[in-house]
Amino acid sequence: MAKGGKKELVTTLKLQAPGGQATPAPPIGPALGQHGLNIGQFVQQFNAATTALNGMVVGVVINVYSDRTFTFEVKSPPAAVLLKDVAKLAKGSGTAGRETIGTVTRAQLREIAGKKIKDLNAYTVEAAERIVAGTARSMGIGIVD
Repeated sequence: MAKGGKKELVTTLKLQAPGGQATPAPPIGPALGQHGLNIGQFVQQFNAATTALNGMVVGVVINVYSDRTFTFEVKSPPAAVLLKDVAKLAKGSGTAGRETIGTVTRAQLREIAGKKIKDLNAYTVEAAERIVAGTARSMGIGIVD
């Protein structure tokens, strides 16, 4: 234990997992197991915290401490996942820029930007909207007014 009873941060892990449906299988199990964490405890806490996101992939940042305890912070789903959901696509285009496979409206783009703004490097919704629009273009999704 560190001086003064404080826990010392050993490492920080960043993973993506399905909300409310995480299992000890890869990628979660091996990533946590190599740091000696209780995988079952993490899966149980993560699933409880993300039940509302039922199956949607979300990012999670896990802080691992020297006494083998952890804290985690659930991030919003990746912009690509939200865009695929709104445009009702299975995957992005293999030839983005030459082929448009779906469309989203400006209103839908603004809604996604509003969900993502706290996890993006943007101060305004307009800036976040431009970031999400760039992701849409790189996936072959057109933007209509």
